Amino acid sequence: MNNIDSTQRASFFPQSQTAEVSKNKASKMNPSIMKRNDYGRAKELSEMGQRDAKVNISEAIRDFSRAKKAVDASPEIDNSEKVAQLKSQIQNGTYKIDYDALADKLLSSEY
Repeated sequence: MNNIDSTQRASFFPQSQTAEVSKNKASKMNPSIMKRNDYGRAKELSEMGQRDAKVNISEAIRDFSRAKKAVDASPEIDNSEKVAQLKSQIQNGTYKIDYDALADKLLSSEY
C-alpha cells in the first residue's frame, strides 16, 4: 500500500479532514484575487466578447462538413471480395489492363 500524506489528497469526500484543510487554505488566500469584476469591467468584457469573439467559417469548410456527414450516414461498402479477386488475377497473370479506361481516368482527373 502507498503511504500518502492526507494533506496531499484531493478533497473527494466533503466531510473528510482533507476537505477541511482545503477550506482553510482557500480562506487564507488573498481576497483581492478572488473578488468579482465590478459592473463597469463586466460590461466592458461583455462588449469585447461580442465584438472580438466572432468566428468566420469558410464555405469550403461548410461544404466539407456536409460531405463528411453524408459519407458518415451512408452504409459501409465491403470491397474485400473484389480485392481478393483482383489479387488472385494479378498473381495468376490473368489480369488484363483496360488502357482506354485508364487513359480516360487520367485525363478526367487532370482536367
